[in-house]
Amino acid sequence: MSWLTQSVGDIARELPGATGVLHGYGLDFCCGGKQTLAHALERKGVDQSALVAELDQLHTQAEGARGDWAAAGNDELIEHILTRYHDVHRQQLPELIRLSQRVELVHGGHPECPSGLANHLETMFAELESHMRKEEQILFPMIARGMLGMASGPVNMMRHEHDEHAQGLRRIHELTRGINLPVGACNTWRALYVGLASLEVDLMDHIHLENNILFDRIDGLGASANG
Repeated sequence: MSWLTQSVGDIARELPGATGVLHGYGLDFCCGGKQTLAHALERKGVDQSALVAELDQLHTQAEGARGDWAAAGNDELIEHILTRYHDVHRQQLPELIRLSQRVELVHGGHPECPSGLANHLETMFAELESHMRKEEQILFPMIARGMLGMASGPVNMMRHEHDEHAQGLRRIHELTRGINLPVGACNTWRALYVGLASLEVDLMDHIHLENNILFDRIDGLGASANG
């Protein structure tokens, strides 16, 4: 992927999570979005290799092979969930909150502005962070140690919280008219909605792997527990 020849605005719009990287390097992807990344980096005096490496990592995550995880052992599946979803959600949501705050501040008078989105994402992040910590500190260690009988209670709780996360995604759709951009939306607004769409796919995949593969093993509804 040749990032240097692409415009900063295109990268911000099309690569989920790129706005956080560009913002971290002080690059203007909104008003200065038409310049190529190479030109923007030259003007800022930023090391190209470091930023390109971060964009490559984001691209790999976005491509994110879903793979056939039904055949994976519990330890391998849990490690994948932690690195591909828990770590990624912790990158996604703070940046989406920042972008939504910016859009609401600048475009608050626009009839299609997603008013209340930033507050909703903050609540959603807090709930998701609490959920992930319970998995990391309680449920996943139980599974890794083979304490599957004791894990059934926490599994039921996690399933219930997954339903609440799904409701959070539905609320995002309500606030954004189905994550549909208005005509003439700026790059920040576009990047926000690209990121929201990516969050939705990632969170749904995350819940699927847990509910329908890992947790089914605990329930005895799917493949026998292994790992």
